[in-house]
Amino acid sequence: MTSVAILCGGKGTRMRSSEVKLPKPLVDVGGRPILWHVMALYAAHGLKDFVLLTGYAGDRVRSFAESLTEDWNVQCLDTGEDTPTGGRVAKARDLLSAGTFCLTYADCVADIDIEALLAFHHAHGRKATITVVPPTAPWGVTDLEEDGRITGFQEKPRLDLWINGGFMVMEPSALDSIGEDDVLEEGPFKRLAADGELYAHRHERYWQCMDTYKENLTLNELWDSGRAPWRSLVEA
Repeated sequence: MTSVAILCGGKGTRMRSSEVKLPKPLVDVGGRPILWHVMALYAAHGLKDFVLLTGYAGDRVRSFAESLTEDWNVQCLDTGEDTPTGGRVAKARDLLSAGTFCLTYADCVADIDIEALLAFHHAHGRKATITVVPPTAPWGVTDLEEDGRITGFQEKPRLDLWINGGFMVMEPSALDSIGEDDVLEEGPFKRLAADGELYAHRHERYWQCMDTYKENLTLNELWDSGRAPWRSLVEA
């Protein structure tokens, strides 16, 4: 059974005032913590074994896990409050060494096909796969002619770039590239890429990471209006 490790150590400092001590994985979207939405995305594809890599306010994440009524198998591992992302994964080595595992963040939702992601990963046969997504510009842009004439406007267009969207898949051998002092997105990924062991799975439909309070409002508005693209998956 493929397990799913979720990085749950974030403080969410851009989400709220300093007086509120709610960890970002437990910030509400549609009446449930965003962590529940992430877990439900995987469960919709039959992946129900979870390892929650906790840090800040880990006791509250553990309480959430213990309150779940879904038929999910959930373990919580305290990886330290200030441990970098790679270090959290490294500390879970004993729990992730049995076979192919998924790895993701606790604050991103998407209408992603996890089965297609796993199939792509197994097809290329390398150590790791990252889902990449095209980012959206945070501002509107102008269409200009060489002489400065404006021919039109585009409101927050998609950029011709690819960024890490989370929803990763790894073989246990990838753990050899991840140390306890590592930021996952820096040294480990660069080492895997240099060795030809890192592939990208392109996801071009809906994806949103909840980094700010404004993004939290956007996700809640989508959910409340019935327009959340991932809703049909998690409520199936």
